[in-house]
Amino acid sequence: MNGQNRNNIQPGLQVKIVLKQDQRTGKLTEGVVQDILTKSPQHPHGIKVRLESGLVGRVKEIL
Repeated sequence: MNGQNRNNIQPGLQVKIVLKQDQRTGKLTEGVVQDILTKSPQHPHGIKVRLESGLVGRVKEIL
């Protein structure tokens, strides 16, 4: 599954996100979804989420 569709993502899911400062390098950060921040049903760059660690980024992979 990819992270572009909001209905694929729920709180508690293990994901890999790209942080704003890592967009150039593409470095991924792994964590558990706490909140879904994107309101639209899909987004071409990935749905924006907040992890339980407090980090915010766009979902690139769902584990």
